[in-house]
Amino acid sequence: MSLQAIHNIPEICAQLGITDAVLSPGSRCAPLTIAFARHPGVQVRTVPDERAAAFIGLGIAQAQRRAVALVCTSGTAGLNYAPAVAEAYFQQIPLVVFTADRPPEWIDQLDGQTIRQTDLYGAHAKGSFTLPVDISHPDAEWHAARIVNEAMNLAQRAPAGPVQVNVPLREPFYPKAGEELTFGPMKVIREEMSAPVLLPSQAAALRDTIRDAARVLVVAGQHPWEPALQQALHQFSIAFDVPVVGDTIANLPSAIGQQDVFLAAQNQTLRESLRPTLLITFGQSLISKALKLYLRNTPIAQHWHIQAAGEVADTYRALTQIIRVEPADFFAALTAIGNTDSIGVSEAVDSSSILGTTAMRPPFPADATRVAPPALVPISAAIETGVPSASYTAAWQRTNAQATDFLDTFFQQPNQPFNEFAAIHKALHSLPEYTVLHLANSMAVRYANIIGLPQGRAVEVFANRGTSGIDGCTSTAVGAALAQPERPVVLLTGDVAFFYDRNAFWHNYPTPNLRVVLLNNHAGGIFRLIDGPRQQPELEEFFETRQPLRAENTARDFGLRYFAVSSFAELESALPVFFAAEGGAALLEITTDSQTNAAFFEHYRNTVKAAFA
Repeated sequence: MSLQAIHNIPEICAQLGITDAVLSPGSRCAPLTIAFARHPGVQVRTVPDERAAAFIGLGIAQAQRRAVALVCTSGTAGLNYAPAVAEAYFQQIPLVVFTADRPPEWIDQLDGQTIRQTDLYGAHAKGSFTLPVDISHPDAEWHAARIVNEAMNLAQRAPAGPVQVNVPLREPFYPKAGEELTFGPMKVIREEMSAPVLLPSQAAALRDTIRDAARVLVVAGQHPWEPALQQALHQFSIAFDVPVVGDTIANLPSAIGQQDVFLAAQNQTLRESLRPTLLITFGQSLISKALKLYLRNTPIAQHWHIQAAGEVADTYRALTQIIRVEPADFFAALTAIGNTDSIGVSEAVDSSSILGTTAMRPPFPADATRVAPPALVPISAAIETGVPSASYTAAWQRTNAQATDFLDTFFQQPNQPFNEFAAIHKALHSLPEYTVLHLANSMAVRYANIIGLPQGRAVEVFANRGTSGIDGCTSTAVGAALAQPERPVVLLTGDVAFFYDRNAFWHNYPTPNLRVVLLNNHAGGIFRLIDGPRQQPELEEFFETRQPLRAENTARDFGLRYFAVSSFAELESALPVFFAAEGGAALLEITTDSQTNAAFFEHYRNTVKAAFA
């Protein structure tokens, strides 16, 4: 039987811009594996653990901002992709998943490594395709190529996401000794992506509504680093005198970001002073539970969500209008039309340099150590630079500045017990310039969102907040390190997430730019910090996931430089060496006591309430 239709798959990938593939070994997938491995236009990596392999592929796709192919054998191998596929679906990351399969007549016949693989990921994939079983006839070869083209275009069409291509294969799988595979030029189906734009009349109507609204607030959810969006949003915020709020994962260095601090105090007078009448949102999920609950429980007259394509969530129970345009285009268009009416900015935004931008553009050039992103004036500095500010914007800016000062003072208290919250504060403020920061789920991402990032270092932030699982956080960071070897990649993670995903390191590819900061409190410490489980007598046995493990053996097994600290003095001594560019991949294990961490965090909570009462 001719396998040319299978051998065509990596050629189609390469022609449609998919130049990276992550494979996991197996027999049924051998024709796919050999075809990808021999294709000169595809960078192929092999990772034995399918769950880790899929998250590594996710990390590569995030970093390179283009689709990645995954290849696995039949049976439960494909099921192990499921967590990463779900994460990719909700983060809108394009993955093309090739699952090798038995021919259909052997499904449900007790044949080995055989499950029901059709539509394996259900509602968590954009689409599911199955290649024809018999592919020798020229029509069948054309049919298979057409299916692969359709799948790849669907994965990359906005909103991007994962697709499955199920590949039933009969034996023999392997080419004869000395047999060469051909990857001749072939027809591919290209899909031109066009983004919707605001008509001048639409922009004028929206502008008038913004002008008439007494209090306008922009809230950014998770979003890739995008300089054009940063610039357009900054100009918009000044032109219309609007505060912009965003978590660390919004990748907006100029945004108000300490909402987890000042909204935690439940000060009703303060909360009323910050209440918007018009809420404008874009991006995906929020980390900040305090902000999310505040917006859900605050009466809001209008809520606009800016999103070019895909389903829109009514996260705050206030949605009144969906505006189908890219966020950068929306803010640039509104600012441009506002400037034509002289509403307070002397220099209009050059919309021709902003319109048509896409979140899939790389954030920095390859030589990121030499070329900086565009300089932006922080929104919080608007008052200081003489830009007029109404009381509503000033209230957000003033409160955010107070929260920043509070944190600086709080972490400088003398005689603090060694704890993970303060340790992470020191680690985050030691990050190198142009760091790609991956935040693992559970407390790591929450600590980072409370503390914030050092200003002026162009730290790009990622987190698996599509499903908020711990299962692939390390693997995703490893994928980023493989895809961006010229930039430092730092993973901030907890012990449960780290030990759960140790197979992230089980591969043969160097990641000298990877740094892992591990918070090891020998328990699932989050359950001592959140109301509910911490009050229960079952806390230690059934919630905390107590474990005696240390990471030294993992570091030795996989060739990582290892640093162990259990005091502030040891931490401050280790950080410069740990983050130094030379030396290779490294792991910093910060060992703390779970009960001490809980007591210190409770002290923080009480101090916040007193400061913002």
